[in-house]
Amino acid sequence: QVQLVESGGGLVQAGGSLRLSCAASGSFFVINTMAWYRQAPGKQRELVAGITSDGRTNYADSVKGRFTISRGNAKNTVNLQMNNLKPEDTAVYYCHALITYSPYWGQGTQVTVSS
Repeated sequence: QVQLVESGGGLVQAGGSLRLSCAASGSFFVINTMAWYRQAPGKQRELVAGITSDGRTNYADSVKGRFTISRGNAKNTVNLQMNNLKPEDTAVYYCHALITYSPYWGQGTQVTVSS
């Protein structure tokens, strides 16, 4: 059974920074891609950033230049460095992994940015 465990959410003032981490555990061979999504109250879940197994990245326009996604030294981890946070970044952030082309989700971590 594959599990994704997130950490690093919290409350921060506008302009501040947070770092989210996600680790995949269980029995698997290949992690194809890892990504972060977020869902704000009353809104649909949206892609924030993604990274492939060979290091290619993509970002939502709203976070380009402020957020950076990276894989950890252990290839089953992914990090999201969030700088210059804005109140509109407030949401539950979910880790997503495509493992042997099957999707998996973490339980979510709350990020709250106060103005």
